[in-house]
Amino acid sequence: MDHNKLFKQFVRFTASVHQTSNEITKEIQVENITNTQYKILEFITVNQPVTLTRISDCLNISLPNSSRELKKLIENQLCEKVSDLKDRRIFHIRLTDKGTAIMEEAFQQIQQVFQERMNDLTESELNEVGRAFRTLQEKVFLQTKA
Repeated sequence: MDHNKLFKQFVRFTASVHQTSNEITKEIQVENITNTQYKILEFITVNQPVTLTRISDCLNISLPNSSRELKKLIENQLCEKVSDLKDRRIFHIRLTDKGTAIMEEAFQQIQQVFQERMNDLTESELNEVGRAFRTLQEKVFLQTKA
């Protein structure tokens, strides 16, 4: 396949992913949490424990802004900083029980919207979508832990 054409498909696809993600998550009702704070909590949920630098890099938020938002989340007891056992200068961030409960509730809401979008698909089509997700995750979105 032509690499230029494939790249253009990738750009369209990632733009669609961002748009769909925003559409689905904008309706999520989480007590006193901004959109940026929600994105941070979502990232921590999927990748915990993480460092502040990784949050900042992956969500494209400046380090000072990430730090400020994280401080608010810690004050609200939604996440916590834990010292690295090998290097006390490094802090890992993870959800608290309260943060985990809030994100489980948010994910249930997202799952409901997702299932509504998948309702008209046949079993074969659902399997095809699952294979596509796995292939994209393995070949394109290569998840690495920092």
